[in-house]
Amino acid sequence: MRPKMRALLLCLIGLMAVSPEWAFAQNKAAPKTSAPATETRYFTSIDGLMDGNADIILKETRQGKTVTSATLDVCYPAEKGSDRKDRFVANLAVSGQTLTGTAQSQGDKLPVTVKLTRKPTADTFEFKGQISVGQTVTEVTSTDNSDLSEKEYQDNQSTEDSIATAPKDFTEVSPESIGVKVKLDAALDFLKGLKGQNVEVLLSSLSVACDALRAGEQTINITIDPERAAAFVAKAKSSPGVVAAGWTSGLVDLERTIRFAAADWRDGERLNRDKMAAAVSAVLTKTLAAKLSSSKWSDDTGKLKLTLKRPSQVVPALELTETVEITALVAADKPGASDRLMLWISNPAVTTADESTGSRLNVADAPSGDEEGDQKDDNGSVDALAKEFKGQRWDADKSAWK
Repeated sequence: MRPKMRALLLCLIGLMAVSPEWAFAQNKAAPKTSAPATETRYFTSIDGLMDGNADIILKETRQGKTVTSATLDVCYPAEKGSDRKDRFVANLAVSGQTLTGTAQSQGDKLPVTVKLTRKPTADTFEFKGQISVGQTVTEVTSTDNSDLSEKEYQDNQSTEDSIATAPKDFTEVSPESIGVKVKLDAALDFLKGLKGQNVEVLLSSLSVACDALRAGEQTINITIDPERAAAFVAKAKSSPGVVAAGWTSGLVDLERTIRFAAADWRDGERLNRDKMAAAVSAVLTKTLAAKLSSSKWSDDTGKLKLTLKRPSQVVPALELTETVEITALVAADKPGASDRLMLWISNPAVTTADESTGSRLNVADAPSGDEEGDQKDDNGSVDALAKEFKGQRWDADKSAWK
């Protein structure tokens, strides 16, 4: 080896011996930049869709500020002014600021096309574009849209299930009110099976709301005679497609309810309706200063409708008549066997008319917005019933019978 080469090699070896980190540093790779975190964000309103009547959920998956995928879930009136809902769910392709996709509506099977442009504007977002459902084209121009995090979105979702499948008593649910949660594809057959039965179906529960469309389950609300409610619930639970069946909120307001011993008011296991109606009527004729006009039990709902009449004191010389209507409901205080009954009565609904012979004065009550007429004070009727039946009233402060 030449002297010059030998000298250069020794010099390099010396440098490495003095600074071993130098050689390591030359081979150390540059630190990698970490990828932006992936998160899910939601929009729950975009103005202008279906005349502003659409229920919307736009779900975006983002990596940093870049949208990597999106799903648009829209529930809307199937026809203008209709309570019937339809829905589509479109998976959207993302290309820069453009979101596009196609789908088919869930109910009417209409073709759906979505083309939206999404633009960030400071802390909010702007959407423009078109959504076509069948032959209907909606132009979308929506500004100032705020998004939600996954937690914020979930916190806003309603998870309350109002059906009590096995309540310990009827202090939180009503003895005549039944809820049946059934899968959407089985709901029609379940409803057809109710034809001819002594029950009432709440009309509003026939309409499938957006939450029900998304869950795939509908809750049907039914009113039934409390004496038949337990058997109905048991049968409903075994029906095809039924997810849950039980009691829910209804008529009974505990502030207008008494509880008392059942022994004197039953013939075997059944309520003695004649004796009960006579006793309730006797009390109300005194407290309301009226005469009994009619008394009728409903075989469908188990309700007792009492109609009483009394002279109007507005202008006594005109001899006008007040008609007082009260609804009552009697039931065991809990599902199954019980030695106690509950009696609930409605507020009096009072109407006034001229029922005299000969020419009559046409009298119109001022509109009250109350379908049952003008409700008046009951003159202590609930307290009087509690005394007559040796019953208990509900103590709201202690949540107990007193």
